[in-house]
Amino acid sequence: MLRVVVLGAAAGGGVPQWNCGCPICRAARTSHPELQSTQASLAISADGHHWFLINASPDLRQQLIATPQLHPSAGKLRHSPISGVILTNGEIDAIAGLLSMREGSPFTIYAHAKVLATLKSNSIFNVLNEKTVPRQGIEIEHSFEPTLPDGAPSGIEILPFEVTGKGAWYLEGQAQAAAQDSAGDTLGLRIRDKATGKFFYFLAACATVTEDLRSRLKGAALVFFDGTVWRDDELIVAGLGNKTGQGMGHIAMSGDSGAIAALAGLDIDRKVFLHINNSNPALLPDSAERKMAEHAGWQIPADGTEFTL
Repeated sequence: MLRVVVLGAAAGGGVPQWNCGCPICRAARTSHPELQSTQASLAISADGHHWFLINASPDLRQQLIATPQLHPSAGKLRHSPISGVILTNGEIDAIAGLLSMREGSPFTIYAHAKVLATLKSNSIFNVLNEKTVPRQGIEIEHSFEPTLPDGAPSGIEILPFEVTGKGAWYLEGQAQAAAQDSAGDTLGLRIRDKATGKFFYFLAACATVTEDLRSRLKGAALVFFDGTVWRDDELIVAGLGNKTGQGMGHIAMSGDSGAIAALAGLDIDRKVFLHINNSNPALLPDSAERKMAEHAGWQIPADGTEFTL
């Protein structure tokens, strides 16, 4: 059985964001603490004992404390059930949490060569000794099975595939980001339990739903999908920024070409929005936007929500 725990459901900055006084962040601090959410990450396991993280958010330490499945085993002085971390991009909200895992427990980092190059070029990540925390490259459209620290198979098969997006914002203007080849900037994952054959999809970032992507997701049992903004100009209209969702590499939930419309009619059993920005009105349980999303069959999870396949 494949187990999936939502460690965090929010976009970069979380909810509330430390320096944001928008209505949603104010409500999360005061009258509606249930709106609070940490930055997007999942934990997955095929046996309930060994776990892999999908991205390592800056909130990882808080997420690990809040998730009993990821606590050290009773009676052991130093232990972690985390066997590896799979990175889908090089954004800060996907890699910064690695620095909270520097105390010497063995695990493997799996990432595209472009993301591994980003880690290598930043000496702060050398705090993760590669003798204890090896880094393994993954290739687009090549399935791999992450292993346990002792080298045993995990029973999980992961297929990385490319989706439309953009490189990490902090690399903008640098030669790496300016290169014509964008392969590896934004990955989606198909994650399959080898024992049962059941699988789900993870896409924390996606700028456009292509026909190829629709074909992949058709009939899926579970899909976690980019829910950053409700409308493309959301941050601009709210006075919170000057970039559109598309400009940040994220599709909007709503609109004729938004995620809700683009993924309708594909017989997806469970559709879950993830990486939801603090500006998104669909976060509010009584909002018209939330009702529209739920009417279309979408779920907005709380941190700690668990799914099984």
